[in-house]
Amino acid sequence: MSMMYSNVILDHGRITSLYVFVNCCTGAKMNHCGLLTAKKEPVPLKSIEVELEVRDHVATVVSTLLYENKEDKPLEAVFVFPLPGDAAVCHFSAKIGQTQIVAEVKEKQKAHEEYDDALSSGQQAFLLEESDQSPDIFSLSVGSLPPGESASIRLEYVTELAVQADDGLRFCLPAVLNPRYQPQGSEGGSVQVTSVPASLVPYSLSFSARVSSPRPISKVESKCSLDPLQYLNTEQTQATVKLAAGHKFDRDVELLIYYKDAHQPTAVVEAGQASAKPGTLMGDPVVMLSLYPEFPQAVMSSVVSCGEFVFLIDRSGSMDCPMDNSNQQETRIGSARDTLLLLLKSLPMGCYFNIYSFGSSYQHIFPKSVEYSEKTMEEALKKVEKMDADLGGTEILEPLKHIYSQPCIPSQPRQLFVFTDGEVGNTKEVINLVRDNSGSHRCFSFGIGEGASSALINGLAKEGGGHAQFITGTDRMQPKVMQSLRFALQPAVVDISVTWDLPKAVSVTVLSPPITTIFQGQRSLVYAQLTGQSPEVAEGCVTVKYSLTGHPSQNQLRFSLKPAEDTGLTVHRLGARTLIRSLEMEERERRGQQDGRVKQKVVELSVQSGVSSSFTAFIAVNKSDSKAIQGPLLRRNVPAPMMMMMSCSMPARLQRCAAPPMRNFMMGRAVSQSLSTQSCDFAAPVMGSHSIDDEVEVAMPKQPRRDPLLQLVSLQKASGCWLLEPALAAALGKTSEEVENPKPSAVNKEVWATILALIWLHGFKSDVQDEWELLAMKAASWLCAQKAPCVTECVEAGNALLGCKVQKDSLGI
Repeated sequence: MSMMYSNVILDHGRITSLYVFVNCCTGAKMNHCGLLTAKKEPVPLKSIEVELEVRDHVATVVSTLLYENKEDKPLEAVFVFPLPGDAAVCHFSAKIGQTQIVAEVKEKQKAHEEYDDALSSGQQAFLLEESDQSPDIFSLSVGSLPPGESASIRLEYVTELAVQADDGLRFCLPAVLNPRYQPQGSEGGSVQVTSVPASLVPYSLSFSARVSSPRPISKVESKCSLDPLQYLNTEQTQATVKLAAGHKFDRDVELLIYYKDAHQPTAVVEAGQASAKPGTLMGDPVVMLSLYPEFPQAVMSSVVSCGEFVFLIDRSGSMDCPMDNSNQQETRIGSARDTLLLLLKSLPMGCYFNIYSFGSSYQHIFPKSVEYSEKTMEEALKKVEKMDADLGGTEILEPLKHIYSQPCIPSQPRQLFVFTDGEVGNTKEVINLVRDNSGSHRCFSFGIGEGASSALINGLAKEGGGHAQFITGTDRMQPKVMQSLRFALQPAVVDISVTWDLPKAVSVTVLSPPITTIFQGQRSLVYAQLTGQSPEVAEGCVTVKYSLTGHPSQNQLRFSLKPAEDTGLTVHRLGARTLIRSLEMEERERRGQQDGRVKQKVVELSVQSGVSSSFTAFIAVNKSDSKAIQGPLLRRNVPAPMMMMMSCSMPARLQRCAAPPMRNFMMGRAVSQSLSTQSCDFAAPVMGSHSIDDEVEVAMPKQPRRDPLLQLVSLQKASGCWLLEPALAAALGKTSEEVENPKPSAVNKEVWATILALIWLHGFKSDVQDEWELLAMKAASWLCAQKAPCVTECVEAGNALLGCKVQKDSLGI
C-alpha cells in the first residue's frame, strides 16, 4: 500500500508537482519529513499566539502568526489552517518591519487579480480566503516576502459556542488539520495540506482566554493542561485562563466553559457602528437572543415509541485508531460497536431501524428499514460484532443519497445518526444534501477523535435539525450518543413561530433562518436587526410558539432595548455571517437559474460588514515600497500537524491487500522516518463492495474481557426483559444456583431476572446512568405490564443477593 504527499513549488508562474511515494508495508522510508526549504531548513512560520475572549455564548479569537524568510530569495508561503465552520473572519492585517497593512474584503476574483498584480510588480501582498469545498478551511498566502524579512500577521474571527450534552459551552481551536478525503467524481479539487508529526512542527503556540458572562462561571475544563482559572471579580462572572507551557501539537485545544443557571434565556442588544449609515445592518442595533424553551413536564415524562432510526457508521481505516493515547486498546470502531449495542437495546418496541456503514463503498444490514423485534435486533447485533475499520476512505455522500432515496415510513419519523472521524473534501456538497432532505428527517452527528471537521459535524446537525456532539480525548462515546437518542425520542415540535412585540417606532428584520427544531433544554440563537429610534427605557418581547403532541405552547422573553456597553461588533458580525450563510445556500440552490443577484448581495454584505464569505477574500498590499524584489519567487506550503493515527498498527487484512488506484483518493500526509515498518496511515480505500459475512478470517489477538455493563446489556431482550440464564448470573458475578435459589416462588423467572438486572445497574453503575437509563426505562415498562406479584419481595431479595440498597421506587416499578 503506497502513500503520497505533494509539495508545490512556484517559480515565475511555472508550477511543478513533486510526488513522493512510501511503501510502509515493505519498510521503505523517506529521507525527510514534511516540507523543508531547498537548504533543508524549517518552514518560515515561527509562532502562533492566540487570544480568546468569550462573552456569554459567543467568542472572539485573535491569532497572531509570525513568519520569517531565512532564504536568500523572496518567498511566497502558503499556510492552510482550520477554523470553526460557522466562524466569521472579520479582521486581517500584517506588519512588515514598522509598516502596518490592513486588509480589505473584496470580491474573490478581484482579490486574486490584485494579489497577482502586486507580486508581479514586486510589491508585498497577503491573501486570505475560504476553501470552495469546506467553510472551515482557510488558506493564507504570504506573497513576496524579501530575504531576511519577518512578517507578523493578525487574524480575528468571531464564532458561536456550541452547547454540549452536559450544558458546557465548547470552544475548539483546531491545532490539527487532517488531509481531506476527496471522493472520486466529487466537485472541485482538494485543499493541499502537508502534515508532519507533532514533534517536528517547527512553530510554537501560546493560548490565553478571558471569559465573562451575566451568570457566574462554574469552571473551565480542557483535555490540554491549563494554568489555574483566575477569577477577576467576587461575583465570579469574569475569569482568565491560559494554556500551560509546553503544549504539544498532538491534540486540538478544546475548552469547555460552564455557567451557573445555564438554561436562562438571554438577550444582548449591540449598538450599531457609528461610522455606518443608519438603516444598514452595521448602522442599526442588532439583537442576539439565546432561547431555551421549556416543555411541560407532563409531555417530557413520556418518550415516543415510534420512529425510523437509521445509524450511519464510518468504517474507514482511521477508525481503527485508539480513542485516545492513554488507552491503546479501545479503538474508535470498537467504541462505535459498543455504542450501537446500547442504541439497539434502548430502542422502543414498535419502531423501525437500519444500520449503514461506509468507507470507499457502503453497506447496509437490511435492504430497507425493518420493524424492531427480538429477531431483527439479534440479527443486527451479530453483524455489528463483525464490523471493522476495513472499508478504506471516507465517502459519505453516496450512502446518504441511498438513505434519502428510501421512502419514509408513515407515522415513523426518520432519525439519522451519523458517526465519523473523517474529513471530506466535499463538505458543502454533503451538507447541501442533508439540507435538501431536512423536511423528511432529523440528523444527529458525532465527530470522533481530534481534528474532526467542525463544518461537517455541525453542518449535518444544523441543516438536519438535530444535534452535534464531539468525542475527543478520554471522552466516552456512549453517554453523548445516548443524550442525542433522548433528544430523538422527544416528541417532535411542529408549527414553530417567533413573534416580536416592539415599540411602534422600532421595526425588526430577522437575520437568522426560521427555527425548524426545538429540543428540551437546548439553545436556539436568533439574530435580528432593529431599525428606528426607541426610548431609553423601552422594552421588547419575543414569543416562541409551537405545538407539542397536539397541544399549543409558548415561551416569552422580555428584554431591554438599551444597547449593552463595550460589546464591540461581535453580535453584528455573527448576524451578518448567519445571513451570508443563508444567502450562499440559496445561491447554490438556484445556480444557473438566476442572474447572480444573490451572489452580488452576499458580496455587498460581506464588504459592508467586513466578514468573510465564499465569494470574497481579504487582500492586503503594501504599496509604499516601490523597490523591485530580485530573484525568482519560491513557494512553500506550511505544514499542519498530523494526527497520532499515523502510529496506529496496520490491520492484518490491510497489510495483505494490494494498493488501490491512486486516482480514487487523496492523501496529503508525510511520514516520519521514525515510523516502524509495520506502521502506516491506512486511510487508503479497499475498493469494491463485499458482504460483512464474506470477510477473510484473520488470526486476531485475544480480546480483553468485555466491560461488565456491556456484558449485562448484551443479554437484554428487545422487549426490555432479561432471561434467568447462566450468562446473566456470570454478568452479575454469581453462580446460577446463587441467582436462582432466592427467587420468590410466586414470581416467574423473567421478572426475577429483570429485577436483578435493574438492581445491579442502579447499585453498581449509577455513575454512568445516562448510558443505560433508556433501556432501564424499557425494562421497567415491561415489568409494569406483567403485573407480577411480590415485586417488593423480589426487590428485597435482590438487594440481599447483590449486596445493594436500591429502593423499589428508584427502579421505576
